[in-house]
Amino acid sequence: MIKIKDLTKLLISASLVLLFFPHDIIAQPMMEKNTVFAANTDGIRLYRIPGVVVTTKGTVLAYCEARKNSSSDWGEIEVHMRRSTDGGKTWELQKKIAHSGVRIEGNPTKKKDGETEQTVNNPVAIVNRQTGNIHLLYCINYARCFSMRSNDDGITWSKPVDITATFEPFRMKYNWNVIATGPGHGIQLKNGRLVVPIWLAYGKPGEHKPSASATIYSDDHGKTWKAGEIPLPNEGELGNPNETMITELSDGSVMLVNRNVSKPNRKLITTSPNGATDWTKPYFHPQLWEPICMASIVSHPSSPGTLIYSNPHTLGLDAKKKEIPAGRGRRENLSIKLSRDDGKTWTINKTLEAGPSAYSDLAVLSDGTIICLYEGKEVISLARFNLEWLNEK
Repeated sequence: MIKIKDLTKLLISASLVLLFFPHDIIAQPMMEKNTVFAANTDGIRLYRIPGVVVTTKGTVLAYCEARKNSSSDWGEIEVHMRRSTDGGKTWELQKKIAHSGVRIEGNPTKKKDGETEQTVNNPVAIVNRQTGNIHLLYCINYARCFSMRSNDDGITWSKPVDITATFEPFRMKYNWNVIATGPGHGIQLKNGRLVVPIWLAYGKPGEHKPSASATIYSDDHGKTWKAGEIPLPNEGELGNPNETMITELSDGSVMLVNRNVSKPNRKLITTSPNGATDWTKPYFHPQLWEPICMASIVSHPSSPGTLIYSNPHTLGLDAKKKEIPAGRGRRENLSIKLSRDDGKTWTINKTLEAGPSAYSDLAVLSDGTIICLYEGKEVISLARFNLEWLNEK
């Protein structure tokens, strides 16, 4: 039996430990990985273009393009999803969620007669934290855009609604023939606005360049969508802005991190007070290398201004190890960066996957655990890790 005096000493000792060793030092670094989608399963040749969100109930929704016959961006492609109710440790069986409407055939990159492929591309989910609903936007044949909604935590989805007309105002600047959402995830601002990054191309039918990037938004919980301004045009130093990720900063402003093919080989950054208009002049962030690959960014609740970023940390180099202007880096060395000042500086850069790795998407669980859904070699995997792992040398 423990004596009162001994118990008092024990409590004092425990208090001293907590006083001198904060929680972020006591907590153990954690990194776990598991496979979510594997190539050549369920009749699918390859899974690509991952996206991930965490619902208001804490369910993790992982989704991607299921490319049935080849690895090509064009072809017979569906959108598949898996749910996890334990923070991404285990997964329910995957299921096709898009496209469930009338089949829309026609692939402008195919020249043969009788083309029957339907390319369902670039799924983007947004969690509405005011209603608990999840919205999903996606495109078909890079020409039409649809919206669906789930009212039951991602189990079932509403019939798709065609929202392609949302993109028509962009024609005043670029007469596009290719449109795409995201990829990755969209966000809801503190005021309830839903914002989704998009890109469009205005070259030959089916080609993804030349291109520019913008956002679309909804102020009525996804019932209707509107076009924002074009903050990332294909002009001057800005070469073909396309796939863009988005986050809300600590002051409520919105930041875009943009993939591009520009001589500086760096990600483009621009911010807006509302996610739609009044964007700042874009600049190339010196610490965010551009291997010409989709990146991801998400805010972390540990402290205001904390951001997590993922992307292959590589550059296109010549034989003398010098940067090739607008060069393409290898899709490997997927790395996680940490910022404590709303992305002005990135103080930590740590490799998550040293080998082949490409597109990725980030989300944060209610306990602060970070999840990264990313492309590896023939798989899409989910990594679960904490800030202690990221801070560990």
